[in-house]
Amino acid sequence: MPPLPEDHADIQVFDEIRYIEHLVRTSITRKLPVGLNYPQWEVLNLLSRRGDGSSPAQIADALQMTRSGLTNTLQRLCARKLIEIEDNPTDGRKKRIWLTPGGRQAYAQAMANLRPKMDMLREGFTTKEFREALPFLRALREWLSDKDPMPA
Repeated sequence: MPPLPEDHADIQVFDEIRYIEHLVRTSITRKLPVGLNYPQWEVLNLLSRRGDGSSPAQIADALQMTRSGLTNTLQRLCARKLIEIEDNPTDGRKKRIWLTPGGRQAYAQAMANLRPKMDMLREGFTTKEFREALPFLRALREWLSDKDPMPA
């Protein structure tokens, strides 16, 4: 009898990653300020962590989003005055994205809402446990990003 999918450690790893991603996304979404969705939070989070002035292409690549999906997200954030979209001074065709004071405030509110959950996470696991998981997760991500997802 062939092994069941549950017997394969590689399949179990991907199942766990999927479950974790779903739980993280759900936890964050529940703590966001009213009217802010998860993709919008991802953009605010990226700009807050990496700094302002990224191009839409840089943001899309970093978040693994399609350009069209990101365009919609940026338009909604701009309409809510959480970001500003400006022409790149060195190349007028390209755009750069900046957080507004309102965007910084929305991000700070989301992070304050998430802080108790993050504190509980840090109490449940040691820094050593997180650090020990990182090499495998990074290697897996790099391996996957270097591979053609749909070989011919």
